[in-house]
Amino acid sequence: MLAQSHFFCKSFDLIPPPSQVSRSTTFSLNLSSSRSSRFSFLPSPASANLVSGGRVSSTMVSSSKRPDLSEEFQSELNANDLDRFAAVGNALADASGEVIRKYFRKKFDIVDKDDMSPVTIADQMAEEAMVSIIFHNFPSHAIYGEEKGWKCKEESADYVWVLDPIDGTKSFITGKPVFGTLIALLYKGKPVRSPDSVVVYKLPMFVILGIIDQPILKERWIGMSGRRTKLNGEEISTRSCPILSQAYLYTTSPHLFSEEAEKAFARVRDKVKMPLYGCDCYAYALLASGYVDLVIESGLKPYDFLALVPVIEGAGGTITAWNSKPLLWEASSTAVATSFNVVAAGDSDIHQQALESLEWQ
Repeated sequence: MLAQSHFFCKSFDLIPPPSQVSRSTTFSLNLSSSRSSRFSFLPSPASANLVSGGRVSSTMVSSSKRPDLSEEFQSELNANDLDRFAAVGNALADASGEVIRKYFRKKFDIVDKDDMSPVTIADQMAEEAMVSIIFHNFPSHAIYGEEKGWKCKEESADYVWVLDPIDGTKSFITGKPVFGTLIALLYKGKPVRSPDSVVVYKLPMFVILGIIDQPILKERWIGMSGRRTKLNGEEISTRSCPILSQAYLYTTSPHLFSEEAEKAFARVRDKVKMPLYGCDCYAYALLASGYVDLVIESGLKPYDFLALVPVIEGAGGTITAWNSKPLLWEASSTAVATSFNVVAAGDSDIHQQALESLEWQ
């Protein structure tokens, strides 16, 4: 059993993390989209066991701003399904963490992508490690990763894993352990008839599993649809803070907002008790644990926020777009990772107050 997995699913025989990780302290980064055999992490059938079913507590929570879709797929997904997905999710976080720890505060090449965001060999190898585990357990599932995009033989899939191996690469390359690995599992939308049976529409893909993993501090938040969020196996909750003037607010950087978004953010920042900066996805984890009241950011991609949704909602918080709409994304081979403006709050009252102050349409 791996370092952190015992906190979550003792009954599962998890896939061990890939072992083909270079021990050298100086690395070369290849941004080619094609896989190199040097970075192959596919486990052999003899060395990796498929995850089997088990049981996890099913404490129900309901604080979502999303449409309540749980009844729509409850008949198709049972507790054993969610337990198995959680076990594989924990194996992914273990494997990613194994890679990341080997590179943290070591020398390696840093390359700027087309959008000028940095990427390292740790990002790429961590994603490859997770991809190999998913396809070994769920060959029919699709994957959308920050570094490699869509991976699936089909153009769409009932289940899509959305991966960000290192959310907060700038923190990672500067040696600050507030980055994290984000893992989300989306479940298919399904056709639904209107009450008069005239219109048939399709529900959007629904996030049924979200994980925030901080591999250096060895902290792991896991949220699942209909269950209480846990940090290293212990249930957590957000804290009460009904007044905006008493709130502690986080954002990654005040320099990441566009002109109009910066003005909107300033309207909230000027009303809170304390604005704080520089936590990446870790700020949302702190919010779920009851240490922070509000997180506001703009320009987030689906792989930056989808994993946060069940973690925050399962702890009693609320997370939406700035215009109060739910954070939904339809993943497919042709899907574009568009940008979203995100606001998360531990208390529904200050969430509403923040939305009113943002004045975003």
